[in-house]
Amino acid sequence: MNNQLLWVLCLLAFVVMLFITGKLRMEVVALLVIIAFVLSGTLTLQEATLGFSDPNVILIAALFVVGEGLVRTGVALQLGEWLIKVAGNSESRVVVLLMLTVAGLGAVMSSTGVVAIFIPVVLSVAVKINSSPGRLMMPLSFAGLISGMMTLVATPPNLVVNSELVREGLNGFGFFAVTPIGLVVLLLGIGYMLLARFWLVTPTAADRPGQARRTFRELIHQYRLSGRARRLAIRPDSPLIGHRLDDLQLRERFGASVVGLERWRKFRRVMVPVTGTTEFRSGDVLLIDMSAAEIDLREFCSSQQLEPMVLRGEYFSDRARDVGMAEVSLLADSPLQGKSLREIAFRSRYGISVVGMRRGSEVLENAFTDEPLALGDILLVMGDWKKIAQIQQQTQRDFMVLNLPAEVDEVAPASSQAPHALFCLALMVAMMLTEEIPNPIAAIIACLLMGKFRCINAESAWRSILWPGLILIVGMMPFALALQKTGGVALIVDGLMQLAGGHSPQVMLVCLFVLCATIGLFISNTATAVLMAPIGVAAAHQMGVSPYPFTMAVAVAASAAFMTPVSSPVNTLVCAPGGYRFFDFVKVGVPFTLIVMVVSVLLIPRLFPF
Repeated sequence: MNNQLLWVLCLLAFVVMLFITGKLRMEVVALLVIIAFVLSGTLTLQEATLGFSDPNVILIAALFVVGEGLVRTGVALQLGEWLIKVAGNSESRVVVLLMLTVAGLGAVMSSTGVVAIFIPVVLSVAVKINSSPGRLMMPLSFAGLISGMMTLVATPPNLVVNSELVREGLNGFGFFAVTPIGLVVLLLGIGYMLLARFWLVTPTAADRPGQARRTFRELIHQYRLSGRARRLAIRPDSPLIGHRLDDLQLRERFGASVVGLERWRKFRRVMVPVTGTTEFRSGDVLLIDMSAAEIDLREFCSSQQLEPMVLRGEYFSDRARDVGMAEVSLLADSPLQGKSLREIAFRSRYGISVVGMRRGSEVLENAFTDEPLALGDILLVMGDWKKIAQIQQQTQRDFMVLNLPAEVDEVAPASSQAPHALFCLALMVAMMLTEEIPNPIAAIIACLLMGKFRCINAESAWRSILWPGLILIVGMMPFALALQKTGGVALIVDGLMQLAGGHSPQVMLVCLFVLCATIGLFISNTATAVLMAPIGVAAAHQMGVSPYPFTMAVAVAASAAFMTPVSSPVNTLVCAPGGYRFFDFVKVGVPFTLIVMVVSVLLIPRLFPF
């Protein structure tokens, strides 16, 4: 063993120890690795920083942006709602459906991309069922890795192994050659995660910072809004038709504040922003806050030719994605102090309605529109989310937003562009399946199209990329090259042949799997496949057996990168949102890797005889 190889192995051991202790952030450790390789002369600057130009890093970053487009258009949220609708509040059913869905999608597209897209879905689901993101992120990661065992194109390691067979003049694997193994592993993985999730003790979604905000329901009860919501349709002969909201003075006359408006567009009813200049049309459906208890609803509907409609959810809580709610307060230097809401024409000025008012611990329920505003008063406003956000963006600010409800996280600012986002996703998958266009280019095209269709903007695209995860991947890539340059790979091959070369093919199969899984602890599964595929073919030739079972074992072992957060980009992606430490992957991943190894040793010789 030369000094350079000894240095690389010592550095690798030191990095692993830093990961385990968690004293430094993982991305910081990764950057220190690059510095250490360059300063020691083990790698050149170009070699050590090669990961920054790696196509897979570009692909991962682009897929984050695609996932953000699905979030901003509400597609991801709809998928999460489907999971909740089918699974209810059962965390077990969520785990089963989540793993089946991710494994199915990952069979035909990048598992890293699928996991990146599903991270916001899982976070949303965790909040709604009051579960811990840490109990759901690990099943998401495992399903993404298992999806690599579903089809030949599901993950790069499969393609690497297949290319090695073709390079040796052999026929490659079929498209579904690995599928039987993947299906068995998936079923075992679902059963395993239903038990192993309890080993992941992390705070519930409600206990996490940023999730302590009050919900719509809590604000409704605090401000005593229950029983005041009405949903009324405008009949063709209504006197409201053709008039502007400000001109009608519905609040002054009837105590009725219009907080939302449903209107037919392109064969469906959609929510449209309501301002003081909004003109009503026949067929419009008004979401109204009736604050005046003395007003008779039947008389009001009869005089204005309005038809009561079914209202689901308490006080419009089911419309939280379209109709916003927030608590606001006067700024200390505001000239509006001492003036009433009616005097300042709050609705006309800001385009939103005040539906509640709190002074100290007292909630003012009656005639607060004529109450002079005092410093410390808190107003509960309701209306279009964009209008609420604009309160703090005005040049001359009079109010500040104190609290936004938890439902703000579910707002889809580009919901009307959902069909375009789905088109971009479908186009990206189609381009990846054809293999005529490189995957990174396909993902970049999808990103640009999402920008063109206004599914994303520059700011949201930049924020969506998980930069620490990308830096971690880039920083760990030089280890594969360093091991090759210093003779570490050759040393491993010689040791493997001495250990298992004279035994049965099953022993070699086990040794290949263990070695592949061990190398995968420290470098990416794709790099592991690159290193191990030639070893599998060479071992088969030396033993005089078929190379197919050995290379299939390499492919499966490379996908079975469950044991550390750096084994695969899939694990790295869920590390931060799941709140995981390095050891969490070890205690959950090691037992399951052993299960996959047993399945491989039993099934592979039956499917691919020696």
